[in-house]
Amino acid sequence: MTISSSLNAGVAGLQANATKLASISDNIANSSTYGYKRVQTDFESMVISRNGGNYSAGGVRADTNRQIDLSGSLVTTTNATDLAVRGRGMLPVGKVTDLNVGNGDTNMLLTTTGSFTTDDEGYLTTNSGLVLLGWPAQPDGTIPTFSRDTAEGLEPIQINVNQLTGEPTTRMSLGVNLPATATVAGSAADPQQLAVEYYGNLGTSESVNVTFTPTVPATGASNEWTMTLTDSVDPAVTIGEYVLTFDDSRTAGGTLASVATVSGGAYDNAAGTLIVNVDGGPIEIDIGVLGQSDSLTQLSDTFAPVSITKDGSPVGNMTSVNVDGNGYVHATFDTGVTRTIYQVPLVDLPNPNGMVALDAQTYQPSVDSGSFFLWDASDGPTGDIVAFAREESTTDVANELTSMIQTQRAYSSNAKVIQTVDEMLQETTNIKR
Repeated sequence: MTISSSLNAGVAGLQANATKLASISDNIANSSTYGYKRVQTDFESMVISRNGGNYSAGGVRADTNRQIDLSGSLVTTTNATDLAVRGRGMLPVGKVTDLNVGNGDTNMLLTTTGSFTTDDEGYLTTNSGLVLLGWPAQPDGTIPTFSRDTAEGLEPIQINVNQLTGEPTTRMSLGVNLPATATVAGSAADPQQLAVEYYGNLGTSESVNVTFTPTVPATGASNEWTMTLTDSVDPAVTIGEYVLTFDDSRTAGGTLASVATVSGGAYDNAAGTLIVNVDGGPIEIDIGVLGQSDSLTQLSDTFAPVSITKDGSPVGNMTSVNVDGNGYVHATFDTGVTRTIYQVPLVDLPNPNGMVALDAQTYQPSVDSGSFFLWDASDGPTGDIVAFAREESTTDVANELTSMIQTQRAYSSNAKVIQTVDEMLQETTNIKR
């Protein structure tokens, strides 16, 4: 019995070391594979003889474990959509084959890195057949609230490279200096004209035409102007008229003293703004708070548009896409406008090593890994997403080669045990002769 158990232990040793050699071979073969997580093989002793008497060898059993939570070094690339996770968390991806089925159901897999490029339909995919998943943004660039414990809200990220976009103007600021000499008795009372461009709801370029007409008194200085606003869509219609009075005191000279509304939206003393209705809708115009010199002023003898700002943008073509550290996918247009179109969350699990390993360095959550949660990148326990980067394999070739030598010696030793047992059994057989 003892001799037979020795033989079984030797066979178990051969099997265990063969398993370890297989894992070493896999690790070495994938030493240059981006995102590869090395496999660790550990041995467990098997005990059969628990009491005294003759000892029976139990042998050994190999246990393999893929170290998914182990991070590799990051290397830089030249592709803006080469992504890698720095720290804890994994990127959600799906299979391109799920897209081809066309039922809208993409099973979420996880990976820590990927080289994503747009395919013929604009999806961000890898050469290995993976598509990046994310939450779609609303037209204004905000991300709606999605459930964080399910992948239901995730969609394959599709980039429309021929996309056109434009944003209407909803707010503008007038930083203009009016000549104080124009409100002095005897001046010519010439009006000052100013056209401020705005963008309509359909991306068209229009303008709010502003006319400043000085009030010229019989004597002295009035320090008063009438501001009239019209829309270029219908110049004959006045959309707002206001009487502006400026301060001429030593401490606040040149700043607005009062604003009287003749027509249009009322002037807001606290915000320094008024609202007028153009053809496409309301526009808020900032003319400055009373007593401050950051917008409309009346100084010296020069009419000068100092600072004219507005929001909105003309229609533009998408030129590039990038992903920031928080996982927001930004589209940049040739007008200089950048818009958020998706957000890529990072998925975290209690036990990443418990996931099921699949092809192409992807993993699937399982009962052993625990329930997953979708975090904003850089929030909670997760790290950030690095663009222009790939994660290298976690294989250390030097250590693997050393383990290979040890495994080879251990395999040979177990083979020697089997050879010795065979010789002993032969001696036992010879006793009969």
